[in-house]
Amino acid sequence: MAKKETRYTVGSEVEIFSTVVSEPVAPSLQARELPDQSGVYLMKDKDGRIIYVGKAKDLRKRVTSYFLANRGAKTAALVRKVVTIEYIITGNEYEALVLENNLIKKYSPHYNISLKDGKSYPVIRITNEPFPKVIKTRQIVDDGSAYYGPYPSARTLDRYLDLVYKLFPLRSCSIPLRKREKPCLYYHIGLCSGPCAGLIGKEEYGEYIDAVRDLLEGKVDGLLNRLHEEMLKASRELRFEEAATKRDQAEAVKMMATDQQVQEFSEENRDYAAIEMRGPLCTISLMQMREGQVIGRALYRAETFGDETETLLAFLIQYYADGMKLPRYLYVSHEIEVDLIGRYFLEHFGGTLEVSLPIEGRHYRILRMARENAARDVEKRLKNKDNTQALHLLKELLDLESEPVLIEGFDVSHLQGRHTVASLISFRNGNPDKPNYRRYNIKSVEGRIDDYDSIREAVARRYQKILNENLERPGLLLIDGGHGQVGAAREVLEDLGIFDIPVVGLVEGSETVVFGDGRADLDLDHDNEALRLLIAVRDECHRFAHASNRAARSRSASFQLLQSVDGIGKKRSEALMARYGSLEALLKQEPEDLAKDAGIPLAVARRLVRQLSL
Repeated sequence: MAKKETRYTVGSEVEIFSTVVSEPVAPSLQARELPDQSGVYLMKDKDGRIIYVGKAKDLRKRVTSYFLANRGAKTAALVRKVVTIEYIITGNEYEALVLENNLIKKYSPHYNISLKDGKSYPVIRITNEPFPKVIKTRQIVDDGSAYYGPYPSARTLDRYLDLVYKLFPLRSCSIPLRKREKPCLYYHIGLCSGPCAGLIGKEEYGEYIDAVRDLLEGKVDGLLNRLHEEMLKASRELRFEEAATKRDQAEAVKMMATDQQVQEFSEENRDYAAIEMRGPLCTISLMQMREGQVIGRALYRAETFGDETETLLAFLIQYYADGMKLPRYLYVSHEIEVDLIGRYFLEHFGGTLEVSLPIEGRHYRILRMARENAARDVEKRLKNKDNTQALHLLKELLDLESEPVLIEGFDVSHLQGRHTVASLISFRNGNPDKPNYRRYNIKSVEGRIDDYDSIREAVARRYQKILNENLERPGLLLIDGGHGQVGAAREVLEDLGIFDIPVVGLVEGSETVVFGDGRADLDLDHDNEALRLLIAVRDECHRFAHASNRAARSRSASFQLLQSVDGIGKKRSEALMARYGSLEALLKQEPEDLAKDAGIPLAVARRLVRQLSL
C-alpha cells in the first residue's frame, strides 16, 4: 500500500499521510495500516470531503475500533460514509488535541460538533475601527476587536457602559462612520466628540480609547487623579454641581475596579457543563456562576457522531476558544482529559482552569440540574421529529396489522451480575413517552448473569399488569438483543395468553432485526427511517437501563455508608433511606431532628452526621 506525504501548515508545520492505491481499499483495512502513535485522523467521503476529525493516543487502536462488530448505530452510520482515512502523527496526545481543534475550525467537518443556538453571556467590545465604538455584545467576532468580560449580569455591564459614556465622548452611532458637515445631536449634548465632522483626530480619540481600556482592565489610578483634579477645579470655580458629578464618577470608577477584582480572583467564579445525547442528537447545558450567583444558563445543540466524552471536550475547547470566558473552576458531567484541557488553556490564554467531575456535594447538585436541563432539551428535540414515514415503513417491513402508535422496549443492565435492572421505555407516535417508563429490579437471577431470565421476569411483570388492569397494549415490543432474548419474551407472552403483540429484537452493532417466529432476519440500510426509529427506541432503552443500574448502585452504596456508622444496622439504614430518600437529604437534618424523626439515639444521630459529613 503506497504512502503519500503532503505538507500542511496548521499552527506549526506537520506531515499528513494518506493512503494512495490503484484499487479501492476498505476503510477497515486502511485503519489497520495506521501507526500505533498519537495523532489526528481525518475521515473522508467518496467526494474527498473531510467529514470527521478525531484525535487519538494510539491511532491504530482508536480508528480500528470504529469497525468492530459491536459498534453502535451512530458509529455504523458514520463509517458507511467513509472512503479514505488520513492521519497526522504528533509528538504526544496534547499536540493531537491542539491540532484536532485547528483542523475542526479549518474544515468544519459535518460529523464533528458544531455549536448552535446557545445564548452566550454579555461582554464589552471595543471595535476595530479608526474611531472605535464601545458597545455591549454577546457575539465574539474575530476581526481584531477587543473584548472585556463576561460580566455578572447585563445590568452590571450596562452600568459600566453608562459610566464609560459619561466619562468619554465616544461615538455610538450604529451605522458605519461617514463624513458629515455637521455632527449629530450627541455631539451637542456632550456625549460624542464628533469624529464624523472632523472635530477630533485619530490620535486624540485614541487617547480616550486607551483610557477606556485601562478602566476595563482595572488600571484606574490615572483616571481617578484626573477626576479628582477636575472636581477640585470645579469646586474652586464654584461649579458645585459639576464637582459633585466628578465626585460621583470617581466613586463609580472605584466600585467598578473593585467589582472586576472580585470577578477575577473570586473562588466563586465557576462554570458547570453537562452533556446528554440521544443518538446523534446532542445538547450541552452550560451554567455560569460569578460572585456566587448564577448569571446565566445556556443550551447548545448539535448533531455529532462522537461519544459524550470526546464531544464534551471538543465543545469546551470551542466555547472557551477566545479566552474571554474562562472561569476559575469548571465542573463537568463526564470524565474528560483534565490534564490536556488544563494545559491547553494555560498555554494558550495563560489561564489556570481547574476541571473536576464531582460525585457529591453542592457542585454535584448544580451539575445534576444542568444535566437534567440538557436531558429535557434533547428529549424535546426527539419529540418534535415527525416519524409518520418511519411508522408507515415499520408496518410494511415488519408485516404489522397497523402502524405501531405505541412501541415498548426492554433492556437489561447489571454490574457483573449485581444490581440487575430491567428498563421498560415507551415511544408514542415515534417519540419518547417518559411518563410511561418503568424500572424493574430483577430478583429471579440472584446474582447470576442471565439476560434471558431477566427479560422473562420483566416482561412477565409488565404484561401481567396490562392484563390485570386492562391497559393499552403496544403495537410493537422491541427487545435489545438477538434470538435468545426475543424467544424469552415471546415465551412469556404466550404463557400469559397474549398473541397479538408483535415482538422483534435489534442486534447491536449489525443492527439486524430478528423476529423469533421463523422469519429470516432483516438487514436494513442504515438510512432507512424505520431502522432509525428502532435504533432510537433501543438506544433510549439502553440509556434508561444504565441510568437505572447507576441509581441502584448508588442506593446500595448509600446503605453501605450508613451501615459503616456504629449503631446503624440494616434495619435502621433501610428506615433512614425510606424516610429521607437520599444521603444528601438525610445530611441536611440537624442531629436533634434526625434523632426525633427517625427514632434513633441522639448520640448515634450525631455520630452519623459527623462521620458522613467529613
